Amino acid sequence: MDIATVVGLISGFGFIIWGIVTSGDLGSFVDVASVIIVLGGTIASTLISYPLKSILGLNKVLKNAFFQKEISPDEVIGEIINLANVARKEGLLSLEEFGEKIDDEFLKKGIMLIVDGTDPELVRNILETELVFIEERHSEGQSIFETMGALAPGYGMLGTLIGLINMLKNLDDASTIGPSMSVALVTTFYGSMLANLLFIPTANKLKIRSKREILVKELMVEGLLAIQAGENPRIIEEKLKTFIPPEMRKDYRGQAEREGA
Repeated sequence: MDIATVVGLISGFGFIIWGIVTSGDLGSFVDVASVIIVLGGTIASTLISYPLKSILGLNKVLKNAFFQKEISPDEVIGEIINLANVARKEGLLSLEEFGEKIDDEFLKKGIMLIVDGTDPELVRNILETELVFIEERHSEGQSIFETMGALAPGYGMLGTLIGLINMLKNLDDASTIGPSMSVALVTTFYGSMLANLLFIPTANKLKIRSKREILVKELMVEGLLAIQAGENPRIIEEKLKTFIPPEMRKDYRGQAEREGA
């Protein structure tokens, strides 16, 4: 579970509730009709905007924001250096046994392509094409939440207009103006809260995770091609270190040798 996402959501709702309670009555901000207008309208417009299959797959997208474990580039570099050492000592065909033990399907696929003797340019094309489609799938999930973030405030305003129209119909009774105005503005509150606390931040989190995943997979591609080209593990290590910040870099080859000893 992503702690930052959970803490952000809980603290966000907590601060809003605290602000309401310290300056007024929490019950004044509870209105079922407002929730139906904002949430129902946002979902309806999203259904119009995207295929049903994409909407039904949102639970998997949300899982990526809350529960997906990120692949550490540090671990991947160490794994590739280990593979490079094996290939240098025992040949490329020996990587098949190691490839079967690897959990990451993308890395496993690359290893099997190398073991099968696929042309390096074709290996790059196959893996980079897969990267393009991974990024495309990620961007669709992100855009759904961005769309919901753009729509929610609009439906909040629409709910406010509905409330004002109903209020204007009863102007002859001055005692109802204050409560009616309050209910009308609650809808705008819901729209702004859902957009800025849930939809837009979720889209941003998914974007960041997607970029990190693509970076790690690009690192895998370069590492695998370097192994296939028969480059020295030390050169491969230095090449892959350029993908990560200086503070994360270490002696991966020495570590792999120590672990293998």
